[in-house]
Amino acid sequence: MEFCVLASGSKGNCTYVASDETAVLIDMGLSSLETVSRLREAEISPAAIQAVLFSHDHTDHYRGVEVFSRKFPVRLLANEGTASGIDCAFPKARLKWEIFETATAFDIGDLHIEAFPVSHDASDPVGFTVANGRSCLGIMTDFGQSSALVRNKLSKCDALILESNHDYDMLMASNRPWPLKTRVAGRSGHLSNDDAADLLKSALPQRLRLLLLAHISEECNTHALARQAMQDALLSIRRPDIKLGVLYQNKISARFTV
Repeated sequence: MEFCVLASGSKGNCTYVASDETAVLIDMGLSSLETVSRLREAEISPAAIQAVLFSHDHTDHYRGVEVFSRKFPVRLLANEGTASGIDCAFPKARLKWEIFETATAFDIGDLHIEAFPVSHDASDPVGFTVANGRSCLGIMTDFGQSSALVRNKLSKCDALILESNHDYDMLMASNRPWPLKTRVAGRSGHLSNDDAADLLKSALPQRLRLLLLAHISEECNTHALARQAMQDALLSIRRPDIKLGVLYQNKISARFTV
């Protein structure tokens, strides 16, 4: 199984995941034009995408779906709350949804998907694990607190895309309005660098080989701070063997194989 993160951040999120037979996108928060451009930059044909799965109904996770789905014959999958929220943004589009139940598993071709609830201020937000029978990728962003269920899903992962959104001190010192600061730092907001590090220290699976830090705030974090907090955590639990990377808003990642 391989994957490539096309974008990660508050201005748009999109991840390509593919097995021998199946290619999907997790979220489409870029415009259709930018999604196509980044797929081609990664040497991936947009026509090869068979389905798009949506984690929740915030614009930075669905922006390009209406145009992209008119140009390419993709399946659109979301739970009912997310699909309804996205439909409200495109009232004339008549998007054709395949509805999955939160906290259930389903297959798309030879990819096995598990959708599980997370704590975020959206209609019915989920994280995903994607597996092909040999390896498992976790995509865990946009949640303000961990849970036993999140830790259980993390335990299955060979590779993990994990939110490390903000540095708490930078967030509190920023010029953002106080309600936004409390939202981001709250239980239904986003994980801080320290939150992400604490989650890994409490639930790191032995099988994990690759960890990518995601949804890094451009205003209230730096890639260096996010990386250092996680490096310190991995050293403290004697796992310097894990390959650690950071993801960007404005450029694609490498194409990883797990």
